[in-house]
Amino acid sequence: MKNASLFAFLLILSSFTTWAQDKAQTSKIKITGKVIEKTSKQPLEYATVTLTNTQNPKGIAGGITDNKGQFDVDVAPGTYNIKIEFISFKATEINNKSITQDTNLGTVALAEDATQLEDVVIRAEATTVQIKLDKKVYSVGQDLMVKGGTVSDVLDNIPSVTVDADGTVALRGNENVRILIDGRPSNAINISEALRLIPADAIEKVEVVTNPSARYDSEGGGGLLNIILKKGKNQGVNGTVIASAGNPENYGLSGNINYKTEQFNLFTTTGYNYRVNPGNSLTETQYLNPSDPNRTYIDERRNNERMSKGINSNFGLDWYLTPSITWSNSINLRKSTGQNPDFVSFDYYDQNRVHQFTDFRLNDQQDRDNNVEYATNFVKNFKKDGHKLTIDASFSKNKDNDFSVINGIEEVTFNKQTQGRNIVQLDYVLPIGEKSQFEAGYKGDFNKLVTDFEVDTLNVATGNYEVHYGFTNELEYKEQINAFYTQFGSKIKNFSWLLGLRYEDSNIDINQWSTGDYNNKKYGNFFPSAFLTYELSEQSSTSLSYSRRISRPRGRMINPFSNYSSNINIFRGNPDLDPSLTDALDLGYLKRWGNKLTLSTSAYVNITDDATQFIRRDSGLRSNGIPVIESTPVNIATETRFGFEFTLNYSPFKWWRLNGNFNFFSNQTDGEYTFIQPATDLAPSSVEVIDLDNKATSWFTRVTSKVTLPYKIDWQTNFTYNGAQKTAQGESKGIASANLGFSKDLFKEKATLALNVQDLFNSRKRINETFLEDVSNSYSEMQWRERTITLSFTYRFNKKKNEKERPQRRSEDDGGEFPG
Repeated sequence: MKNASLFAFLLILSSFTTWAQDKAQTSKIKITGKVIEKTSKQPLEYATVTLTNTQNPKGIAGGITDNKGQFDVDVAPGTYNIKIEFISFKATEINNKSITQDTNLGTVALAEDATQLEDVVIRAEATTVQIKLDKKVYSVGQDLMVKGGTVSDVLDNIPSVTVDADGTVALRGNENVRILIDGRPSNAINISEALRLIPADAIEKVEVVTNPSARYDSEGGGGLLNIILKKGKNQGVNGTVIASAGNPENYGLSGNINYKTEQFNLFTTTGYNYRVNPGNSLTETQYLNPSDPNRTYIDERRNNERMSKGINSNFGLDWYLTPSITWSNSINLRKSTGQNPDFVSFDYYDQNRVHQFTDFRLNDQQDRDNNVEYATNFVKNFKKDGHKLTIDASFSKNKDNDFSVINGIEEVTFNKQTQGRNIVQLDYVLPIGEKSQFEAGYKGDFNKLVTDFEVDTLNVATGNYEVHYGFTNELEYKEQINAFYTQFGSKIKNFSWLLGLRYEDSNIDINQWSTGDYNNKKYGNFFPSAFLTYELSEQSSTSLSYSRRISRPRGRMINPFSNYSSNINIFRGNPDLDPSLTDALDLGYLKRWGNKLTLSTSAYVNITDDATQFIRRDSGLRSNGIPVIESTPVNIATETRFGFEFTLNYSPFKWWRLNGNFNFFSNQTDGEYTFIQPATDLAPSSVEVIDLDNKATSWFTRVTSKVTLPYKIDWQTNFTYNGAQKTAQGESKGIASANLGFSKDLFKEKATLALNVQDLFNSRKRINETFLEDVSNSYSEMQWRERTITLSFTYRFNKKKNEKERPQRRSEDDGGEFPG
């Protein structure tokens, strides 16, 4: 068994040319079937199927199963020995099988062989990115760039995905992205911060879905990202332990361990990390009508040193009640503490740019976050392959408390947030015949978030703190969403189609207790979807898809007050924001040239009604005579986004792999925003109109190269460029950045030593220019994290480096594939 897989693989490669010539001279016969794991009945992806012609030793054909465990091999008529195998499983052989017509071998169940765990074959490393027509699947374990990093680092290395300087995730340039963890919405209050706390080592893969079907939540106008956490699956006790350290000061220790028998699978992924992330920003502002001519220019510079330490742990049990029933339970815990001393300096200049004086502001922020989630999953597989019922439920509680002291004791802020989220989901899948499939399901998502933000100012005369009501608010957000969906798909020869319809009933309360402002938004929406694919050949396919999406404003977007680190440049949420509805159309093409080159390209159009746009305006407030500039989100009439992208995987040699992604898009907004400008000492109140009509184009590209150097040292480099983009009130500048990584296997590939550098040239910044008519012109830079160097050591026990494991329990993506 030790050399069987490698021998078969080499024979397939060396005999490909001869086999192709023989095949051209004879009629094709199709051999199909499905491979599953005997215990759990789950399909086995990447299982190897080898057919050897008994009369012609050179007549060898083979294939690998897809994510449904299915295989499809074309052979010439003859008598064959058929071998089906998978790492650490007992191989199945069918000898002297006469093949004279299209043949379905049925379902082949492979049993695990624990005695072979120490003697498994090391397969060739799979490509880091698997490209499919409807999604891209990114395998985290293969990427050197994220060793010792966080989920944010993982996402920022994925084709089509970008993460900006403040942690905002965008897909194809669109920030309206739905982020799922194991198929469920994240229960974090601040998703950007949560992604920075979860270690990259806890992630198995990320699925990028640009145009989801009706089976998914309709949330996310730009698509969704499904982050799948690691979960051990091999027989016996096995796992991985990873330790890391780096500069700026960061340490981490995590482990992925499981114990599996035929009756159950016990697993855990636990990690501790301590990180210091220095950051900086500057805002240079020219005030066009200042009350004091000695304060015409103000340069605001900020230096902060975010410190965070946290524990993330997931404990779970898969219980195989019967051969057809699996019940899974897990508890996820996340606990973190942090500190963010934020030092701000203000340099004041007169109208001739002559320096007048400097002022300082120190914001010392401390936070504490506690999160617990219980999740349960019940799967019933019926007799017919693919016929199953799945029930999911999760219940979570999240508390996040922030406390800040400003300028010693002059001001203090409190930000207390509590969120409870309960989700119940039921999915039913019924195959009809061999080429059709029906699905239906229900999902209830019930969420409550309470945010209590308060600013207290010291009264020097009395020595007591007084509430600053201009920046204090208590907000309650309650969301109840009930959803029903159904979809049906079929395949006729080379043509596949999938039609779906989802209905979501939304009942949302936004209550501001401090001001007595209560608002209920209740609405129901239908979300149709359609997917068409056509296989042009065995190596190329094309697809056309449509879906309707929604983006509901939440959290920081609707909270009027949640931050007070600067008193002249503030962000204010808008509780009156309405949801945005998007119609998304995507035309895709996929082409493979053998095992060396894969091209995926698509053209897309997204049309959004009531789209959200960020504006900057004079708030009407003054701080020492200086206008307080306010950033806030507002609804505009229409946003039209169209573009095209391509992803290219190329392996010119066994020792060199290239991956490139390019995305170009054009964004047009049509609308205006009208508001009442409060009165000041210089002018009465007035009605102001901001014209938000804007046409802009932008692009980004990412190129990744992985080279195997002498002594089996892996070297990986990637380069990213985000192009400039006009906005309605200014422009965001283009940014280039690069990452670098090296790794070396040790101790007969039981261990790996890796070194990576994030932001090699320390150039990752968000740079904007903003022009507010008759108010101010400003230039700003923001760098959330400076260059980071990390060294990590990975040790595997009873587990090989590139060992393929069976798919884990169902995520929200399962069942939505094209039939056939």
